[in-house]
Amino acid sequence: MTAPTSPTDPESLRERALDALTTARDRTALLTSCVEEPELTAQHSPLMSPLVWDLAHIGNQEELWLLRAVAGRDAMRPEIDGLYDAFEHPRAERPSLPLLPPAEARQYAAEVRGRALDVLEGTAFRGTPLTEAGFAFGMIAQHEQQHDETMLITHQLRTGPAALTAPDPDPAPPFTGPAEVLVPGGPFTMGTSTEPWALDNERPAHRREVPAFFIDTTPVTNAAYQAFIADGGYDTERWWSPQGWAHIRAHDIEAPLFWRREGGQWLRRRFGVTELVPPDEPVLHVCWYEADAYARWAGRRLPTEAEWEKAARHDPATGRSTRYPWGDTDPTPEHANLGQRHLRPAPAGSYPAGESPLGVRQLIGDVWEWTSSDLQPYPGFAAFPYKEYSEVFFGPEHKILRGGSFAVDKVACRGTFRNWDYPIRRQIFSGFRTARDGQA
Repeated sequence: MTAPTSPTDPESLRERALDALTTARDRTALLTSCVEEPELTAQHSPLMSPLVWDLAHIGNQEELWLLRAVAGRDAMRPEIDGLYDAFEHPRAERPSLPLLPPAEARQYAAEVRGRALDVLEGTAFRGTPLTEAGFAFGMIAQHEQQHDETMLITHQLRTGPAALTAPDPDPAPPFTGPAEVLVPGGPFTMGTSTEPWALDNERPAHRREVPAFFIDTTPVTNAAYQAFIADGGYDTERWWSPQGWAHIRAHDIEAPLFWRREGGQWLRRRFGVTELVPPDEPVLHVCWYEADAYARWAGRRLPTEAEWEKAARHDPATGRSTRYPWGDTDPTPEHANLGQRHLRPAPAGSYPAGESPLGVRQLIGDVWEWTSSDLQPYPGFAAFPYKEYSEVFFGPEHKILRGGSFAVDKVACRGTFRNWDYPIRRQIFSGFRTARDGQA
């Protein structure tokens, strides 16, 4: 049995869509107004686009789907479609393209948004798959928030003084609960067929049998990861997969990205500020190979995607799969660290109101969590509304991440949401927790 979904009456959907679109645009404005124009047009890493590309791409996708596909309107700027097609030009090439300059990109995105809000006001939320329950509006809000997270990654990669500020998470007492939780074996409902704005790779809901397993109560912390480093983790081949060992050796990787050793202490650079690595925070900016090696060193393993979702959604008392670990209600600041409210993870063990029925904490927010699973379609998968969102990425090249990070907005984060990346990626806001086989 799956969880009940969000309200689907037209006015509630209209209000929800307007709030999601507005929240995303406010965040986009913050991320693109806190630096000068040269910083917007520069490429701060070959892994990332110039910020001005993301800005115009956000507007172009909104025009493609809300103005053209939903409203049937003519193209506003058909000549720029190719420039902002993510599959036509790799990120490393985008600075050489004739991109819209910042002022023009802002004007274009604003004009698209004004017209899109007119479309929203007149949409009946029925009749086509794109308009049913406001799906297209939710998809565009999620798309913009995903690019906001990408732009935040670019801000982390840029050099120079801090351009963004945010309050730190509230202090939390040291976590004294159990180190791991037993998740009983048996079936549960994975994925969703009823969440109105769920994307194609989250669908359909299906029964999944999962043997009993133990999973860490909290994500792995910086202190725990430092113990791995101190024990020669990066110098001991047996902890690494052959591909992982080759990768860290080829790139001289000795610690998480942005860390450095100085005066007998570990320091990190975080959004233009150099600071001591906080021991109680979840470790951040590690690739899949590093997470996998740590788990082997600890005598454990990474959880499968199904194990992660069962730990996050399954309520053994009712047999239901809920939308979030704490139930079916949308996240609040008491539940999780989301939405760029802070620019760092909260200490491990924070947010007791957000724990799962079995007592697992911080499954949503703080850090994306690597799993052992490759990105694969669910049984009965159907690509919608375009194959390039998910289908072209299926296969062993991409590893699944779950749970979201402090950089993820609630509209793009739920118990069924699936993220993926190459196992070498470290610039993303990625951490992990470990698991081990359990008793029957």
